[in-house]
Amino acid sequence: MTVLSERITTNNNAFIQDELTKSLLSRSLRYVKTGYPVHFTGPSGSGKTSIAIALANKLKRPVMVMHGNHELDNKDLIGSFSGYTSSKVVDQYVRSVYKKDETVTESWIDGRLLEAVKKGYTLIYDEFSRSSPATNNIFLSVLEEGVLPLYGLKSKRPYVKVHPKFKVIFTSNPDEYAGVYQTQDALLDRLITLHVGYKNKEQEALILREKLGVEKNEAHIISNLVQDLRKEFGKRKGNPSLRLSIQITKIAKNDDIPIKGSNQDFQQLCIDLLSHSVVQGLEITYEDANDLIRELCKKTT
Repeated sequence: MTVLSERITTNNNAFIQDELTKSLLSRSLRYVKTGYPVHFTGPSGSGKTSIAIALANKLKRPVMVMHGNHELDNKDLIGSFSGYTSSKVVDQYVRSVYKKDETVTESWIDGRLLEAVKKGYTLIYDEFSRSSPATNNIFLSVLEEGVLPLYGLKSKRPYVKVHPKFKVIFTSNPDEYAGVYQTQDALLDRLITLHVGYKNKEQEALILREKLGVEKNEAHIISNLVQDLRKEFGKRKGNPSLRLSIQITKIAKNDDIPIKGSNQDFQQLCIDLLSHSVVQGLEITYEDANDLIRELCKKTT
């Protein structure tokens, strides 16, 4: 299996920072530079990955992103043999003698964690709790002893020392999310865990204005709608995220749909993008969800 990962460069200007986010980044940078891995946790769509990328870029080292999933194992993290290579040498200088030497060797490909550890990259392990605790146990040696064990590698060395500039940043969704494993205490004890929550109305409106260029009143209409929906959810799972606010804004702007709570096209757009999460979270029918969204739209006018 191939690890879904990538090296990334992010334009910091595209990441909108309010005062709370700036404070979070400043504190996180202090912790990481001191040698402690940071773990951002919070609901889906709250901006954890964007914050992790912004933090990684402040370290001014190559950045690698690795995404957690239940199939991830030590072969993906450390590496594996991918096949064989062969070479032949034929000696025909003496006519009466035909000599042929053939050498076959296994080909080794470093896993993402091994590559990052050896070269001193900053590793973002996104949604790491979607990988099994057994897989994530390898980070205990990396974080505590400063070594990466080379399980399964035919080498005289049992481990690789961690590069002094290697850093790791974790992100995760809460334990109650589907497809998430409960993280072992031994690993959590080695991380500085920081909660990332949803933005308030003003913060979300600022992001919509700066990121998508909509007018102040238009941004507030959408942020108010989504915030009002979150109040309906209370402590239930599946709250509408900032991603949905951005999607509504982007589509409305692209298709010249007036961002007005009284506009029927705008109401229908909001229904199309929000109704599924409302049905799932509030456990109501689609008809009731559509009515609720339509009424909340009208309140924003």
